[in-house]
Amino acid sequence: MSKRFNRREFQQQVLDKLQAQASGEAQISTLGVQIGQESWLVEMPDISEVLPMPPLTPVPLTKSWYCGVSNVRGNLCSIVDLNAYLHNSATPRDARNRVLLLASHFAFNTGVLVSQVLGLRDIHEWQQKEIGGRTCYQDGDGHVWYKLDIGQLLHQPEFLQIGV
Repeated sequence: MSKRFNRREFQQQVLDKLQAQASGEAQISTLGVQIGQESWLVEMPDISEVLPMPPLTPVPLTKSWYCGVSNVRGNLCSIVDLNAYLHNSATPRDARNRVLLLASHFAFNTGVLVSQVLGLRDIHEWQQKEIGGRTCYQDGDGHVWYKLDIGQLLHQPEFLQIGV
């Protein structure tokens, strides 16, 4: 037997959520990922979806960090190995790999391959630093997390030039 819908409980839940937003309670909107051996932070509004590595079709005459294209629910998406792009070392493929599909407001059908997803992170109390010209954060355990700026990545000419 299906559970009955309680309109009063539903309305109370919606009201509680609206009050939490109005009172300024912080929403965690940062995703922690591992790229190679480094920990990175990605803003959730920059990602439309996180999915396991889809089947790929290789594209000839492209750079080594360009994995290929994949059909994701009827849309062709370019898949880029972020570790290979940043550090010239390909991501070892295993079951923990994930592809972060970029949000539609970037107007790129692109996904970036990461070693693994580490979960949501609340960085509000972390110490912000600048290391080698890159924004990073240090968590309470002293671990360094780099900030991945998707918008800045998409404006790099070398990222947009996939051909060899």
